Amino acid sequence: MHQTSFDSSQTSMEQRYDTVFVVDDDPLLRRQLELTLGMAGFTVVTFASAQQFLASVTAQHRGCVLTDIRMPGMCGLQLQEELLRCNSCMPVIVITGHADVALAVRAMRAGALDILEKPFRNEDLLAQVRIALGVARERAEQTMIAQGNARKLSALSEREREVLQLVIDGHSSSAVASLLGISRRTVDIHRARIMEKMGTKSLAALVRMVGAIR
Repeated sequence: MHQTSFDSSQTSMEQRYDTVFVVDDDPLLRRQLELTLGMAGFTVVTFASAQQFLASVTAQHRGCVLTDIRMPGMCGLQLQEELLRCNSCMPVIVITGHADVALAVRAMRAGALDILEKPFRNEDLLAQVRIALGVARERAEQTMIAQGNARKLSALSEREREVLQLVIDGHSSSAVASLLGISRRTVDIHRARIMEKMGTKSLAALVRMVGAIR
């Protein structure tokens, strides 16, 4: 079993992708989930409330969130909305009862990855968690790529950024030269440097790269 004390493993929790953050006010259900997920090889960190979770976990942490939709104080839906506001990459699986259908629909519309309806089978729980952790890994990788591209963009000179903006707006090199009052050759030199600094060889890839940053 890979049950982990959050406070003693802050750095590792930020880096690894097999962590399941369980948020539920029911101690018996928390223990059940901790045992089931731990025996399946996942790292499990449990919290008794959404407030406790938010006080301990940041947008830099990796993994997925498994939360009950009905909890005192802040419910699972509100927790999910807060994670979205903080730009967290962690997918959310919502645990719901039969009486919570309307809330579950709201959660799905707000971006919950899936709904786990009580009583649920361990097989269904593990299957959904595996999917969620796969999504978490993909999101984290995309975020790292976007951050790297943003750093490349910030390294461009002011003139290079001006040329880049006009190019991705669809202007030809001749049009860019006319708009900026420089020669066509100077524009071509800027374009070549931009491509080199951004690490791309085609205009289409450059446009996609800049679009993903924004």
